[in-house]
Amino acid sequence: ACRLQNVGEQGHMALLGHSLAAYISVLDRERLRKLTTRILSDTTLWLCRLFRYENGSAYYHEDDREGLLKICRLVIHTRYEDYTLEGFNVLYTKQPVIYISSAARTGLGQALCNQLGLPLSCMCRVPCNTMFGSQHQMDVALLDRLIKDDVEFGKLPLLLVANAGTPGAGHTDKLGRLKELCEQYKMWLHVEGVNLATLALGYVSSSVLAATKCDSMTLTLGSWLGLPAVPAVTLYRHEDPSLSLAAGLTSSQPVEKLRALPLWLSLQYLGHDGIVERIKHASQLSQRLLENLKNLDFIKTSVEDELSSPVVVFKFFQEYSNRDQTSHAAQASTVQHPIISNEGHIYDTFNQWLGEQLAQLVPASGVDVVELEDEGTCVRFSPLMTSAVLGTEIQDIDQLVDCLKMKIPVLTSTLQLREEFEQEVRRTVGLLYIEDLGWPGLGVVRYNYHSDGKNEDKQEKELEKINTELLKKLNELESDLTFSLGPEFGGQKNCVYIGMVTEDLDVSELVETIAATGREIEENSRLLENMTEVVRKGIQEAQLQLQKANEERLLEEGLLRQIPVVGSVLNWFSPFQASPKGRTFNLTAGSLESTESMYVSKAQGTGSTPPPTPTSSLAKQRLPGQKAFKRSLRSSDGFSETSSISHCDDLDKLDQRPPNLSPGQEQGPLEMERAEEQKEVVQVKTDTEDIHSDKSPPDCTKAEDQASQR
Repeated sequence: ACRLQNVGEQGHMALLGHSLAAYISVLDRERLRKLTTRILSDTTLWLCRLFRYENGSAYYHEDDREGLLKICRLVIHTRYEDYTLEGFNVLYTKQPVIYISSAARTGLGQALCNQLGLPLSCMCRVPCNTMFGSQHQMDVALLDRLIKDDVEFGKLPLLLVANAGTPGAGHTDKLGRLKELCEQYKMWLHVEGVNLATLALGYVSSSVLAATKCDSMTLTLGSWLGLPAVPAVTLYRHEDPSLSLAAGLTSSQPVEKLRALPLWLSLQYLGHDGIVERIKHASQLSQRLLENLKNLDFIKTSVEDELSSPVVVFKFFQEYSNRDQTSHAAQASTVQHPIISNEGHIYDTFNQWLGEQLAQLVPASGVDVVELEDEGTCVRFSPLMTSAVLGTEIQDIDQLVDCLKMKIPVLTSTLQLREEFEQEVRRTVGLLYIEDLGWPGLGVVRYNYHSDGKNEDKQEKELEKINTELLKKLNELESDLTFSLGPEFGGQKNCVYIGMVTEDLDVSELVETIAATGREIEENSRLLENMTEVVRKGIQEAQLQLQKANEERLLEEGLLRQIPVVGSVLNWFSPFQASPKGRTFNLTAGSLESTESMYVSKAQGTGSTPPPTPTSSLAKQRLPGQKAFKRSLRSSDGFSETSSISHCDDLDKLDQRPPNLSPGQEQGPLEMERAEEQKEVVQVKTDTEDIHSDKSPPDCTKAEDQASQR
């Protein structure tokens, strides 16, 4: 079942606002105009004061991209004076350019171009830093060169979309330098991102505080405060109300102004202190998680500011030792080794599995998996977007850290044993190692079926049958491993996928067991197939022999005995004695035999003893309670030594027992049971001897009686 959102009283207030808006809309026009103007002005004033945006106007919209779209139209109306009269002809003579960071939301630029009716060439994606600074921040120097090139080609730099908290890693662009660049080229600066919520706190980082000087910003209060069905808000500064009306940022219809009513009620209910407390609580959650992650090995964090970062991004990463670094550096200097090139894919797979496990074990944390351009697959914790809705508390963060501590040894052990498993499989005859970088586990193996000139279809069916049976046999073993057919989509066919493992796994025993079980299944399959062929040939041979025996019987009986009435009379006067000649098929020997001996002895012969069924000889002796594929570790030496010592003590007690001691005295239940079994065996032997003595010849018995009488 899906987790229901935490809709508290403030959520009910927001939902009540929609009902009130529908009721207010039926008021008379003058009262509606006064009421909607008051609601709109109060809400705008509160938001501008709360987020330190002076002298701003507000546009309320359902789609969070709609505010930026209206801002683009406002800038087009502002920079192109004849746009209202000439339309696209003005844009054709001097093409506008909108600049968006490469770390922005996916599809944002294309959506703007589609809604504005502009070609995609009007959208310029600005790369992020590669040498200096954060790899998720816009490269300001490169942006300056791009703007200069566009100006030289006769284009008009129109608008720049910056991030105060990128959608992936939550980093903030250098808004101060970007604002100076926009003033230089008379561009509009629009800012969006989750870090804008921290403007309501008492302490705000300088990078985020620079957003208050931008031309417009979009706020998504619904996710920050846990308010359902409240609109997003775009705050902007512009002096010409007519252009704002032409762009659609303001409306002359009073009903349009009622969009702010749910937010007006919610802000009234929460108050200034309640809003600040929610945002502060989310920041404390991220700081709590970041402090715990610093103390964990094999965890690499990617945060912009360790003192105040609302978004925490981390991943599992195992550093190489000095020796490994030297060898890898030598290999990388010559030719890129395939293991190194595949390392990033393996870590992405493992971090994908880690994020899914954490989200499943601690659903209240709200963690998710994010794909970053440089770091690859990471786990993201963004409490400003999830904590208010899910009701995340400090206890959930502590539980998340505990689960992470449990998963790290599993990840490190599996990563270390993957190469050993691959080598063991490649050395084992009959097994084929399948390289699947998208599988989070020990690896993928397939049992190779040795075909004897069979066609591909039959070979494929036999291969599927053997590997399916192999998977069933492996799952029947008492082990902590998970064997499966792999992912539902994109996996290899006819393979056995092995999941995550622990450090006490005996890889050699696992591979040997897989190979032996596969050979056993193949031998049984071949035995059954050969037996089917032998039985078919035996039936055909028996039919031929029975037909030949019938012909011989006709020759012996004569033609007259075959006539219905005459044959009966002739058989009554001169009966014909003929022994029945049947055939029996010996499955063990694979031969056809006569049934004459069966009719003579009145019993069916057992034939030779069938050969034993081939079984795996790798059944390793394990201690009580020990599961398969486990090797003894130092941590478990105490258990094994204790077991061996107790077992030796029992043997010493049995050896030191006096000869006249009865089997049941000072013995455990196992020894008493064995003694009872020995008694039963002796009793059975005695009864057998008595039976044989009773069956002695009568002459001997009479002689003994006569001797006793004398």
